Amino acid sequence: MSTLSPPRPSAAAASPGRGLWNEYSLRTPDAASPEIMTRRGWWLVVMNFLLPGSAQALAGDRRLGRVGLISTFVLWALVLVTLVVGLLSWQTLLAVFSTWIVLLAAQVVLVAYALLWVVLTIDTLRLVRLVRVRPRARAGIAALSVALLVAASGGAVYASQVAGSARDTIASVFGSGPSMPASDGYYNFLLLGADSGTGRTHMLFDSISVVSVNAETGAVTITGIPRDMRDVPFSDGPMKKLYPNGHQGHADPSCGWDNKINQLNTEVGVCMDGEALYPDAAANGSTPGIEATRDAAEGVLGITIQYFVFVDMDGFAELIDALGGVDITVAERLPKGALHKNPDGSLSGITGWIEAGRQHMDGDTAQWYARSRYTTSDYDRMKRQRQLQQAILDQFTPTTVLTRFQGIASAGSEIVHTDIPSSMLPFLADLAVKAKSQKVTTIELTRDNDVNPDAPDFDHIHDLVQRALHPPSPSPTPGGGE
Repeated sequence: MSTLSPPRPSAAAASPGRGLWNEYSLRTPDAASPEIMTRRGWWLVVMNFLLPGSAQALAGDRRLGRVGLISTFVLWALVLVTLVVGLLSWQTLLAVFSTWIVLLAAQVVLVAYALLWVVLTIDTLRLVRLVRVRPRARAGIAALSVALLVAASGGAVYASQVAGSARDTIASVFGSGPSMPASDGYYNFLLLGADSGTGRTHMLFDSISVVSVNAETGAVTITGIPRDMRDVPFSDGPMKKLYPNGHQGHADPSCGWDNKINQLNTEVGVCMDGEALYPDAAANGSTPGIEATRDAAEGVLGITIQYFVFVDMDGFAELIDALGGVDITVAERLPKGALHKNPDGSLSGITGWIEAGRQHMDGDTAQWYARSRYTTSDYDRMKRQRQLQQAILDQFTPTTVLTRFQGIASAGSEIVHTDIPSSMLPFLADLAVKAKSQKVTTIELTRDNDVNPDAPDFDHIHDLVQRALHPPSPSPTPGGGE
């Protein structure tokens, strides 16, 4: 009689835990089971998104997995340090990220990480082995993998583009010279607007103003200088030597220019040897015409102007559009278009109208709002330009800058030029934050302030500016009360 041997236990029965692990293991799954392979596929794709490199570490090439995991942890650490520094001192963060080498390094790191993510995603799909998963799940796993790749690596690529745009903008817009100290408690900026459109052989400054920012409080005072102001004095420099008694216009009548302040750019740049007058202008990121206008503005206002900002009005509309438009309250109906005043006083070239009332203006409308002058006076136009400047400042909110950074940076690098060094950006940004909470003071050097641009009283103008920048302290109440 034969004796029957008992059945041999399976490996799973001999090692209960091991059998369950083999069935659902990510590294050694039961490839013959579509259910197990499908579940494994979903897990691998999600792991690759949540922790790049983890799918390879658990189910594939561990060396590639280590590269992915280490890169991920390093990037997370850098982001965490950036957030902490930003919370503790965002000025320090801005100082670091306003240097081109840091922005270039950030761009390279982000692009490299995006490429690594692509490699890890492709390798993850290889590990999934789509032919082994359920047919109905194949498309879903592949689609989810691609969607997560686009969301993750696309974000890294976009961040690298922002870093590149910031680097290019800083390099093209800002200067590289040394920072200058405040003068009498203020940083003063000469703000110039001109149109260098097609066909222009010269450039007249259509808008001239000085923005004075209190170095401690951030309080802003904008002084508008009429472009037709005559006989302007100059601060110490080459133009004062030529015109010690005020600007009299160029001696050569063939130049065709008179003694208005907005003629200086053409007079110095076309009719004079500007480079001989201001030999350091180009090296400092300026031009002889701008330097002559700066000397004139200093003489008119009686203050020191550390920096200039030039805005090319030909591309001004692009910046407004990049900001998403501006909100303006229009006082009176204004025409749009390249207008011409006919001999009989009528206007031609009108392409539309800017109606009175509250409006959200696009770039083209805002440009004509600042330019329109035939139906109003130059003084009214100055007020509108100052109003538009304030509206633009109001639009520079953190949300707008972050969501529209690419367009703002692109437009800014095309139309804005300044000698403000990039090293001043953190300090100026801090002042800008303080300024947002305060009302902007404006001074228009017009008849409203007893200023006749054709025959200005410059002592009176100096007094106006000083009283605005340094208002007298309140007199103590008699008896010592408050």
